[in-house]
Amino acid sequence: MYPSETGYADGVLARHLRRWGLEPEGEPWETASSWLQRVRCDGEPAVLKAPKPGSDEHLGAAMLRYYDGDGAVRVLRAEEGGACVLERADGGRSLAARAAGGDDEGAAEALAGVVTRLLAPRASPAPEGLEALEARFRPLVTGTAAGLLGRCAAVARGLLAAPRGRVPLHGDLHHDNVLDGGPRGWLAIDPKGVVGEAAYEVANLLCNPVEHPGLVLDPSRMERLAALYGARLGLDPPRLLAFGLAHAGLSACWSEMDGEDPTHALRCAECLAGLVRVNAVE
Repeated sequence: MYPSETGYADGVLARHLRRWGLEPEGEPWETASSWLQRVRCDGEPAVLKAPKPGSDEHLGAAMLRYYDGDGAVRVLRAEEGGACVLERADGGRSLAARAAGGDDEGAAEALAGVVTRLLAPRASPAPEGLEALEARFRPLVTGTAAGLLGRCAAVARGLLAAPRGRVPLHGDLHHDNVLDGGPRGWLAIDPKGVVGEAAYEVANLLCNPVEHPGLVLDPSRMERLAALYGARLGLDPPRLLAFGLAHAGLSACWSEMDGEDPTHALRCAECLAGLVRVNAVE
């Protein structure tokens, strides 16, 4: 278990507030992976983020530095291990609300723009220690599941056996991980730090926003979004759908491992299974 007691979290945040001379604003909060606090850093609005022990976001600050503000929030302060101070992106717009409110295509266009920027070649090298897709998919591909999860695993094995390129990836893009940066546009947060085929960056977008299953669980929407992302990013739509199916299976495995409900991921996999052709992974 993570040490999530209030006193422990307050101590971690207080240490970084003192170290970097930050002025706290409002109450701190926590996610499954981190403790956070709105702050002022040199007078500018920012967010202090301290990953919890065992968090999967310890490479987050390194990935954000690699992006250097291009499609993602800027890093203002950082230390080894993941604690960092980030540019605050708290504009009033929400891509999840936009998609659910009738402009799903507009939200997808905005997300495609962010992905384009994140995948752009950079002069600086990628951080060391990025998780390979082969390692990420291990819980799915090394299992003996039959049925739907077995189909997801078979598709994942085919994709991993014949990758089309290898680039640094955010690894957890979805509507709620892209925030309104005001004049700077839409900005990604919370990268995991993965390396693999570019098509994987879109996989999670096909099954989001998760809080709106009535919108998401529609095979025609998934096919339409794959075509849109393929056109905007120069990627093969059938392969995007295949990665979507593989990732849905992986997400279901993660949920089961964590004692959470895998229903949404499995229902997404059901939708995608009828769209994925064998030749998409050859």
